[in-house]
Amino acid sequence: MSLTSRIILAMVLAMVGGVLLKFINDAGFLGEIGQLIFIDFFTEGLLDVVGQIFIASLRLVIVPLVFFSLVCGVVSISSTSRIGTISLKTLSLYLLTTAIAISIALTFALLFKPGIGIDLALPTAFESTTAPSLKEVLINIFPTNPIAAMAEGNMLQIIVFSLLFGIALKSLGSAGDSLKNSFELINNVILSLVKMLIELAPYGIFALLFSLFAVQGFGMIGDLAKYFFLLVFVLIFHAFITYGSLLSVLGRLNPFKFFMKVRSLAVFAFSTSSSSATMPITLDTVKNKLGVRSSIGSFTVPLGATINMDGTAIMQGIATVFISQAYN
Repeated sequence: MSLTSRIILAMVLAMVGGVLLKFINDAGFLGEIGQLIFIDFFTEGLLDVVGQIFIASLRLVIVPLVFFSLVCGVVSISSTSRIGTISLKTLSLYLLTTAIAISIALTFALLFKPGIGIDLALPTAFESTTAPSLKEVLINIFPTNPIAAMAEGNMLQIIVFSLLFGIALKSLGSAGDSLKNSFELINNVILSLVKMLIELAPYGIFALLFSLFAVQGFGMIGDLAKYFFLLVFVLIFHAFITYGSLLSVLGRLNPFKFFMKVRSLAVFAFSTSSSSATMPITLDTVKNKLGVRSSIGSFTVPLGATINMDGTAIMQGIATVFISQAYN
């Protein structure tokens, strides 16, 4: 079976098994001993441990993968001026899609009104945190300590340092060839580690989803059904209509063929709910299935996973309207 098929099978088995176990437990068929074995030990113990270790293993490779792939990507770009062109195009596209995402989210939320009728009581005390100014945001992008940025997983600072390091290494010319080759070798080792982890994905995803559905079931969806289904609809709309249009107009690509090639990536992202954890699979997919040059993929993917969170923009847009309507 292909990786996609195995992941889908793991998801289906986990959902069905988790919901069935929750039903049996809620009905009181397990008893104290059964609950101790199947819920406490197996589900909330063993499977939860396996799932969390799987996510932690994926996050383990994110920082070195971003750093080495970005440095190698910058070094492999033909000229320094081309780096600026690629950066401008990439950032412009990311800003455009995020703006479209939040606009669509607010429009559909105001149209369908998911929070009307909830009638929640206003909290008696609430203090909002002060948002940082644009000046502070721009200053904080540049790291004062790159090692600390890597230790804390501050992706924007890591990306800036990687770009500067790559440009400096490129400026050395032939004198930096030995270091360039070392970086390429380390990058290949990290990618090899990623492939090993990807092969374990069906087991990690099964453990994550089984423990989730065995504890939560579908009950949470019922309480927020209108919000939930509106969110899913807008996510699908943005993925296929917005991106489909951009693929056709800007990329001159067949959207259907594109989505077929990234289906394993989409399934993996859905299962883990993390763009950062999915980044290794994203890099592998764009390079090996879509034919994107390594220099472009290594630059755009880490940047996109950090600042181009259209799904989050949609969720926050709908959630903001939902909450304001729920509290009248």
